[in-house]
Amino acid sequence: MTFVLVVDDDPAMRRTLSINLRARDYEVETAGDGRSALQVVDERMPDVVLLDLGLPDLDGIAVLTQLRSFTQVPVIVVSARTESDDKVEALDLGADDFITKPFSIEELLARVRATSRRAGREEPDLVVEVDGLRLDVTDSRATRDGVEVHLTPIEWKLVEVLARRRGRLVRQAELLTAVWGPAYDTQTNYLRVHLASIRRKLEADPAHPVLFVTEPGMGYRFAP
Repeated sequence: MTFVLVVDDDPAMRRTLSINLRARDYEVETAGDGRSALQVVDERMPDVVLLDLGLPDLDGIAVLTQLRSFTQVPVIVVSARTESDDKVEALDLGADDFITKPFSIEELLARVRATSRRAGREEPDLVVEVDGLRLDVTDSRATRDGVEVHLTPIEWKLVEVLARRRGRLVRQAELLTAVWGPAYDTQTNYLRVHLASIRRKLEADPAHPVLFVTEPGMGYRFAP
């Protein structure tokens, strides 16, 4: 499991990133300032660091400089600073990538995957085969008995989050935040509608689902 350290002084940003990364089966630790981040690294080396520049004690550039003095851990700078000088300085000091706030979660996740691949720490491909159904989550392809099944982008996001946590409960708020964002964490009707569609397409008997199981009042589980 890929271990990601999120370093940001904004609690809402730390929460959003943590929920989205954990929903995709990353292990996550967070730090609200530079010294705490370096302490985490000292205790356990992450696989990827998401680093804000505007930290309350050591700024991100100082943290990056210290990291590069002893490790080549992949670092993605996540910053509201838009000046090219900040980006150039961060990249010159050894940052692997730079993304400017605000950003889409999907773009950030894509950059984490790309950075992990370059560092040899990419998350594993995921293919599930059960009862004539083949789900290639990595390539977003589904077939039943050799016939391709079309899922919408939203449906694939839901399938990926659930499949990467196979057998484990994913709570409603966590699933909503991972797919639609934190502003939608109470919109449980979204889940009912889209999970019903997923079941119609992927379950052998949609009226009696065995793959995408509802845990009443709590969330959903991918349990083939």
